[in-house]
Parts: sequence; C-alpha cells; structure tokens
Amino acid sequence: MDETLPRPRVATRGAALEFEGFFAENRERLFRALWLVARDRHEAEEVAQEAFLKVWERWDRVEGMDDPQGYLYRTAFNLYRNRRRRSLLALRRFVRATPAPDPTDAVDDRDQVVRALGTLTPRQRSALVLTDLVELTSEETARALGVRPSTVRVLAARARTALREEIGGQDG
Repeated sequence: MDETLPRPRVATRGAALEFEGFFAENRERLFRALWLVARDRHEAEEVAQEAFLKVWERWDRVEGMDDPQGYLYRTAFNLYRNRRRRSLLALRRFVRATPAPDPTDAVDDRDQVVRALGTLTPRQRSALVLTDLVELTSEETARALGVRPSTVRVLAARARTALREEIGGQDG
C-alpha cells in the first residue's frame, strides 16, 4: 500500500459507543427541528443523516467540545441553508436559461387564425367551427345548418385545406 495516502481514521470501540449514544439521544429531536424548518420529511431526514455523518467524521474533536449537541445543530442548519441556496441558484439558472414566452406571439397567432377563418365561405366556417371547436358530430352540425351530414364533412374538409394553405403560406 502506498504510504503517501492518508489512512482513514479507525474509531475505537469506546468512541463508537459514545457516538451511538449521542446519535440515539439526538436523532429524533434533530429530525423534528429540521422537519419544522424544511416542512419536508425527506429533506429533514437527508439533512439529519448528513449532519450526523459530518459529526461522526470529526467525533474525536466533537466529543471533547463543551456543547457537542450545539455543534450538531449548527452543522445541520448550515447544511440545510447550503442545500436551499444551491437549489435556489439552480432554479435561477434554469429560469434565466428558459426564454420567457413573448405575450405578443399568442395575440399574433390568434389574429392569424381569425384572418384565415375570414377567408373561408360562411358555410365552410360554420361547418368547421361546429365540428372542430364545438365538437358536434357531422349529423348534429347538419341539423344545425340545414344540410346533409356528407355536406358538412365536405365543407369542413375544404375549410381545413384552405386554412392549411392560408396559414402555411404565411409562414414560408
């Protein structure tokens, strides 16, 4: 084994037992405090686990402190704040990266559709609106317009073709 690499700290049996007692004494209270702050059970559990891991890694120093419990709580709340800060930063980057929709695009699109509908004959427009927008069957539309159902289907098909040509011709 390479002698230049640092060796992991091996806890003594006594230190491990002391930490286990510290963990058992503080885990429920820390979890509850984090849950009240985070308002999310999973977030509170993750932060508590991470805080206990940090304390365990430094247990040889923490156990000799005047207030190891205070160190645990400070560690946990610092971790929680850092997680929130990173999440907010990622959210800001995402929001900034996503271009805001231009509100005039919806107005332009609607105006284009209204103008294209204006190029249709009144019968084609009526057949198209009743079948496609109001979602009536061709039989129901035929009764409303006083024509045969086959006539409604022909009028609506011609209207769709005309709209595709009108709207498609403006894009290119």
